[in-house]
Amino acid sequence: MRAPPFRMPLPPLIEIIPLTAPVRAEITVPGSKSITNRALILAALADGRTTLRGALWSEDTQVMTDCLRALGFTVDVQPDPAESCNRTITVDGLGGRLPRAGTVERPLELFVGNAGTAARFLAAMVCLGDGVYRLSGVPRMHERPQAALFAALRELGYRVESENGNDKLPALIFGSSRREEAPSEMRSAECGVRNESQSLLTSAATPKKCSVSVAESSQFASALLLAGGMGGWEVEITGANEDELPYVDMTRELVKVFPANGGEFQIEPDASSGSYFEAANWLLNWSPEAMPSIVMVNQWPTSRWQIDAAFPKFQPLRESVSRQTDLGDSIMTLVTVAADSDAAVTDVRCVSGNAGVELANERPGRLRFTDLGRLRVQECERVVALRTELTKCGAKVIEEGDTLTVFPSALHGAEIETYDDHRMAMCFAVLGLKVPGIKLKHPACVKKTFPNFFQKLATPPPHGLGAEIRDAATGRKLAVEELFAD
Repeated sequence: MRAPPFRMPLPPLIEIIPLTAPVRAEITVPGSKSITNRALILAALADGRTTLRGALWSEDTQVMTDCLRALGFTVDVQPDPAESCNRTITVDGLGGRLPRAGTVERPLELFVGNAGTAARFLAAMVCLGDGVYRLSGVPRMHERPQAALFAALRELGYRVESENGNDKLPALIFGSSRREEAPSEMRSAECGVRNESQSLLTSAATPKKCSVSVAESSQFASALLLAGGMGGWEVEITGANEDELPYVDMTRELVKVFPANGGEFQIEPDASSGSYFEAANWLLNWSPEAMPSIVMVNQWPTSRWQIDAAFPKFQPLRESVSRQTDLGDSIMTLVTVAADSDAAVTDVRCVSGNAGVELANERPGRLRFTDLGRLRVQECERVVALRTELTKCGAKVIEEGDTLTVFPSALHGAEIETYDDHRMAMCFAVLGLKVPGIKLKHPACVKKTFPNFFQKLATPPPHGLGAEIRDAATGRKLAVEELFAD
């Protein structure tokens, strides 16, 4: 069940109407995209049937599922009654064997859309196959970096050819299965694994070594670690300190605990998606005179695998936050909230559903967000996009290198360009819950990770915020059924 049968597409321009009454809500957010796409790769490489519960069902994970099916894997997808954008996904793993491959004349085509995880993880995985594979995506994906990953794969002895000679997609990858079979080591099952089984580890073949830089993306290292056990690869990571790589740590932990012989694996909710509702809770409680709102996110992630699980700790706002060591993509949510002069006041009451906060009696004159370089090479050039769109709303934002300095301002409405970036759309939608006149272009881009996001905003409490969302061209209030992004 993808969505209501009579659903109409989202209008190309919508307006978020600010909330005027207190809200009491407990929001369920879909499963983690980062964990879901890693788990899909590991399930395909496992030796047996694996059932993933709480798996995100969005554009990025559908792309990954489609690619696994194109490779010949049997993947069954069933609805999750607890969350409409989750699925129970069963994958029949083949112990590192890829059932299908192409030839030089007719490569097996894998379309990855604009999913960086699919593009990077599959590039490494298909090296385990026996033939030729062609990876391609949307134009923006063809602009995103791949060079460090391709260099590492070549160092391991695999042939990788970028069609445009720029080490980006589209690319041909020539797989080879020179792997000797060997039993895996035994590891204890934990952290979402429901059977006692082996972990996905290395073959007995002589390890092949490579080094990979994560200066542009930690997904390069994660791709090699996910497939490296079956490939017998030793991976050295360069370009960052080990403790600055939370997404790589997530991958390592998943590889350790994942059921290599099949079983069940529970995927926790997405902390980045939860950050929008944590931010809404903060924005809606800025006034000490108003009745407080309470917006809670159900089952806030506790595994510590997701760096964005720390988001509640950054409200009240801190004067400096790093994309490298403090938060992941949810730093975009924080940048947006920080631009509002009321939200920047830290001596007001705030009721948080997931973390108690000790409120300080201060009003920072500016807030700095550092180490934002990786935001530039994601779905859009996010550093410039944030500065540009916040400036439209009346904020003072200075861009210096990979740092944004935000001076909290009295904001006003504007027509926001989302750049086909799901996080831009969701960040500014949250701002629109307080600031009148926020209109979003191409809101359907949220389908990448959170297709029912606008439904969560509009659904009456306690399961949503009860916000009014209008077709900006006609002024018509949109029904909840019309707000699913497909």
